[in-house]
Amino acid sequence: MEVENKIGFGKDEEKVGKEGKKLRSFDLILRVVALVLTLAAAVVLGLGKQTKKVPLQFIPTLPPLNVPVTAKWQYLSAFVYLVVANAIACSYAALSMVLTVGNRKGNKGLGLMIIVMDLVMVALLFSCNGATGAIGLMGYEGNKHVRWDKVCNVFGKFCHQVAVALGLSLFGGLSFFLLVVMAVSNLNKRF
Repeated sequence: MEVENKIGFGKDEEKVGKEGKKLRSFDLILRVVALVLTLAAAVVLGLGKQTKKVPLQFIPTLPPLNVPVTAKWQYLSAFVYLVVANAIACSYAALSMVLTVGNRKGNKGLGLMIIVMDLVMVALLFSCNGATGAIGLMGYEGNKHVRWDKVCNVFGKFCHQVAVALGLSLFGGLSFFLLVVMAVSNLNKRF
């Protein structure tokens, strides 16, 4: 009997019930964290905007002309991707919380669908983070080979908002990743 307990057979049902409640609580907490982080990322970048007067010189003999230039998230497709992907992930996090709480009876089909959709959110968020990080790095450092100047020295506030939104989105993606890892480890315990 003692050997059976060490390898996982013959556990008390009461013990398994407590572990299940802890897992469900941790699952719900991670979903709330993912919802808050992805919502914050979408809002921070969605409200990001900065206008600066930039001197443009068309003819070398004339003085430069100060032109107001605005940086918005809508102007770059990678930033649009980040805002939309985080809005989708936030909406899914809210829906999955409702489905997880409603799935107390343990419907395996619904549970599997939630795991698959969590994995889709991981892929969506990591891909938008990669795209935004690449464009953000281009704005921060520029690219001398194609003669793109850096813009973060001009639009510093906007670049900081992009960096914060990217960080929040990354942690939101990690929250969904932890949900997938938790689900896989739970499946591993069953078999």
